[in-house]
Amino acid sequence: MATQFEWREEYNIGISAIDKEHQQLFKIINKLFALKEEEMDSEWLCQEGIKFFKGHILKHFKKEEAYMESIGYDGLEQHIRIHRGFQENTLPALEEELEQTKYSHEAVEHFLGVCTGWLMGHTLTEDLAITGKCVGRWEKLLPEDELEAIKKIITKLVFDMFHLEAQMVSSAYGGEKFGNGVYYRLTYERRQDKKKQEILLVFEEKLLINTVGKAMGLQINKLDSMVINAARYMARQFVGRIMEHFSEMEAYEFKGENLLSYEQFQKVFKREKMRISLLFNTGGAGYFAYCAVASRLPEKGVGISIKPENAMDEVEKYLEKRNVQKEKEEAEHKKKVLIVDDSKMIRHFMNELLRKDYEIGLAESGMGAIRAISLDRPDLVLMDYEMPVCDGSQILKMIRSEKEFADLPVIFLTDRRDPESVKKVMSLKPEGYLLKNLKPEDIKKEIDNFFQ
Repeated sequence: MATQFEWREEYNIGISAIDKEHQQLFKIINKLFALKEEEMDSEWLCQEGIKFFKGHILKHFKKEEAYMESIGYDGLEQHIRIHRGFQENTLPALEEELEQTKYSHEAVEHFLGVCTGWLMGHTLTEDLAITGKCVGRWEKLLPEDELEAIKKIITKLVFDMFHLEAQMVSSAYGGEKFGNGVYYRLTYERRQDKKKQEILLVFEEKLLINTVGKAMGLQINKLDSMVINAARYMARQFVGRIMEHFSEMEAYEFKGENLLSYEQFQKVFKREKMRISLLFNTGGAGYFAYCAVASRLPEKGVGISIKPENAMDEVEKYLEKRNVQKEKEEAEHKKKVLIVDDSKMIRHFMNELLRKDYEIGLAESGMGAIRAISLDRPDLVLMDYEMPVCDGSQILKMIRSEKEFADLPVIFLTDRRDPESVKKVMSLKPEGYLLKNLKPEDIKKEIDNFFQ
């Protein structure tokens, strides 16, 4: 089932023209998520959709920058730099991955995940800063020439250590999720004044499996404590090699390390402004991010400090918590129900009855149902049997004629209970039928029972 991103009030920054543009970008991303689920002509569909998204977001950047210039916004230069980074680094890198994999589902998912996370993070920080409601996140980014030097060092190290071609996707990574991640924090301290430096590394789970796991000769498809422990030491070596290239870092000594949950990572990430925040792709092997912040003191209570005497226990606990969180997220994922009825009252009633526990889609006609099913496949269709122009039986035949939707569950909604009508409905072999005049709690119970 396709993912959908819902526009929330918190995304409105209060500038009508910009808010409308952001809403339109969300709609385009949602359509692309739906196209990702298509089996037929998926490459062509995704190509056209991504081309449209790219064109729209570049026009949006120009409009937004023109607005900032018209009000004399102090952060215009930094904002343009972030836009340019997305345009010149992020989009081309993602497009290259799409072309190399012939628009595989995984590559499209990466594209959409990065773009969505970037858009949401940018809207809630840099765009909101235009209004004065918050301070921009990237005021302390290193100069571009220094960032470019670090990028070259990292790409060379990745090739030297893992024989992977790393490509920078973003020079202003906003802490967004990309797949199942491992979040690792290293703390360093300067001898003379005790000033702290924090390095945050984010690894996509599959990257660690594809690099560290394979280097150890392990045939695995999920992380275990051996891979995590090996990754910790390799990460320390990796950071140490980067620090060797900067004379001012020679005075810093390693002080501690933590494995963080995503929530803990976000807490650290948002506490202070990043000086370095780079996101890389490794040609399909996985994503990783390298972030650095000059900090007074690492925040207490965020992650247990890993030491030789507790390392094995803490890594095991970390993996256990990750697994519990993943199971919880899967359990909380709502099933999608499409309600098809020409009666506005029935659509409203069914939506109110089910929306707390299910993701609801609405269609007012048979053809509307076909479009909705094609764009975003539901887990169940509740369809009015008697509709004008194209009734429920005709729509069900159309659905069953498509190989991709032949097994899509459909339950008819009807207000007729006489034996002849019931026989006619059931001869089409739907999953069942529901009488519209049942008590609301009985209708809800039937839907719940179906999914159980």
